[in-house]
Amino acid sequence: MIKPAVAVRGLTKVFPIPFRRTRVVAVRGLNLEVAPGQVYGLLGPNGSGKSTTLKIILGLVSPSSGSTEIFGRDSREVGSREAVGFLPENPYFYKYLTGAETLRFYGKLCGLSGVRLKSRTGELLELVGLQNARDRRLGGYSKGMLQRIGLAQALIQEPKLVVLDEPTAGVDPAGSRDIRDLILDLKRRGITVLLSSHLLAQVQEICDRVGILANGVLVREGRVEDLLAIENQTELILQNATPEVLNDIAALLKKSSARLIEQRQPQTTLERLFLEATKAPAER
Repeated sequence: MIKPAVAVRGLTKVFPIPFRRTRVVAVRGLNLEVAPGQVYGLLGPNGSGKSTTLKIILGLVSPSSGSTEIFGRDSREVGSREAVGFLPENPYFYKYLTGAETLRFYGKLCGLSGVRLKSRTGELLELVGLQNARDRRLGGYSKGMLQRIGLAQALIQEPKLVVLDEPTAGVDPAGSRDIRDLILDLKRRGITVLLSSHLLAQVQEICDRVGILANGVLVREGRVEDLLAIENQTELILQNATPEVLNDIAALLKKSSARLIEQRQPQTTLERLFLEATKAPAER
């Protein structure tokens, strides 16, 4: 049996607020799985519990109850994170280092050295399109370039799972498209990607499955095409159909020369699904 890349079972996280003698439930009874090789999008409005969930999966925050696993190992174990690369929403880098020096620094932290480290640094700079900026200090990098060097450092130890928290935050459309293409390239390489993002159109393009959180609760989860399909409706795509056929399609389809090319459910957009899933009950 193939173990999921990420398994979250009954996860709840409560943050106490001592001075107010109250508490905030950030995540409530969350269950989800990410299969190896998938791109999984974790969506939700601000304060929905996305970042908290990612931090618990990475072992950076302890759960109040429930468990999380990475390739079958409890994510609280340090060893479970050896196969994980992480790009936080607001990464901090030493701006006096160059792109190449930054990757060598993180590579040494991951135990790489010598020829292997030098080779890996060159491979990643090429992968993220920063080969020409390898000797430029990060203080002169644009936001998009910083996100790309951040993605490169997340890949330095050749992880099987990459966790990206808002990877395109503050990036212009061209840079966002570049990062999208990099994520698709990771998928082609068989690397599992778990990401959170507010760019729903981009998520719709690259993710295999999505989970939508609202107030710490998983309100929608599944394959993108299944979630976007509109129930109780069917689309007919016809070739060489005459105006008469279009006027009375139900009666004439079998008798006409028109050929049924495809039959499917029409789809909504991920943005509409997101807004519908996350609005308050009183607004529905």
